[in-house]
Amino acid sequence: MPHFLVVTIGSAGDLFPFMRVALALKGAGHRVTMLGPEQHRPFVAPTGLAFQGLPADEAVLDHPDLWHPTRGLAVVWRATRPAMAQIPAFVASLPPAERLVLLAHPLALPEADLCRARRPGLKVAAAYLAPSNLPTVHDPLLLGPYPVPRWVPLSARRWLLRRLTAVLIDPVALPDVNTARAAHGLAPVSSLVDHIMAVPDLSITLFPDWFAPTQPDWPQPLARIGFPLYDPSPDAGLSPEVARFLEAGAPPVVFTPGTGNRQATYYFRCALDASARLGLRAILLTPHREQLPGHLPTPALWQDYVPLRALLPHVAALVHHGGIGTTAEALRAGTRQLVVPLAHDQFDNAARVRALGVGDSLHASGLTAGRLRRQLGRLMGDAAMLEDCRRVAAMTAPAELGPLFSQLTQLAA
Repeated sequence: MPHFLVVTIGSAGDLFPFMRVALALKGAGHRVTMLGPEQHRPFVAPTGLAFQGLPADEAVLDHPDLWHPTRGLAVVWRATRPAMAQIPAFVASLPPAERLVLLAHPLALPEADLCRARRPGLKVAAAYLAPSNLPTVHDPLLLGPYPVPRWVPLSARRWLLRRLTAVLIDPVALPDVNTARAAHGLAPVSSLVDHIMAVPDLSITLFPDWFAPTQPDWPQPLARIGFPLYDPSPDAGLSPEVARFLEAGAPPVVFTPGTGNRQATYYFRCALDASARLGLRAILLTPHREQLPGHLPTPALWQDYVPLRALLPHVAALVHHGGIGTTAEALRAGTRQLVVPLAHDQFDNAARVRALGVGDSLHASGLTAGRLRRQLGRLMGDAAMLEDCRRVAAMTAPAELGPLFSQLTQLAA
């Protein structure tokens, strides 16, 4: 039996889809080890999965550029390098006769290539959480928050994508990548994107075809599965405090900027103002209570965490950052969404929410209480959107992982 090494980075929202796949592999009888940020050990330990904690500097959550549309990637890259640098040593410590499959987050692919250089039998599968993780020149093409018009020819789109990589990505990433490659006796690479697209033996999308159809320039072979949604406490219901709040009035609007966002004081100020002026009750989700006023108005409730699976069926709308996990939970629940994207994959996810007819978006750079109030008011008044939400919810079935296991097993053979 092959030994699957599942490698991820980032927040709990990044961890959970990889955990769903890892637990399903374990349930099918495979040996599985997860490698991820050490602070996520409490999520993994109760499952019985073997876990190798990787270093993570949580101070990055306070970096002023973390949520910048163009500079944010550099912050994430630098923050993840100490953890990724431990992967080759861990792989080298495993028994030489073991058949290994490395199922990795895209930012771990340079290190996966180093592992394979020392261990040629190792197979690499890349798992992509969101469509924007897979570069394409086809629609919808966004350069950060800026959409490229459909009429722009493919040749110009390719040039734009190359320039974006050359200006924003390669100067940050290639020095680290090529220093590590030189230490392993490997030739340098000239483009990070071209390099990581060429590394995997198999690429896997952790999102369905109806959310993002396969593009002609995506890597092959490519496995498509639905959203591998995972809840660490599947039987947990709503707390008595939340249940009482829901019973006390009309369905509220939920506001969350993401669990990893410690820079959302202004966001919550706008949320409270907009909901008060619209006469809406609000639930504010963040583990960082210091971002909120000391005293909240009566129709608002703060919670550090509520399972979205349990909460969203009872709310009128969800205003969120556009992380792929939160987006998928809202699609499953049939909840209207107002996406306020800041950086990374969030702009692309917001565009897809709009295209499906299940929500709207307001870029965080243009966020004001007035704009939020106007867009939220339009969202709440759009009765036709509810029908689209129900239609999409019917398509958001749990991911079927059986075909993926067949491909991974063949890869390891």
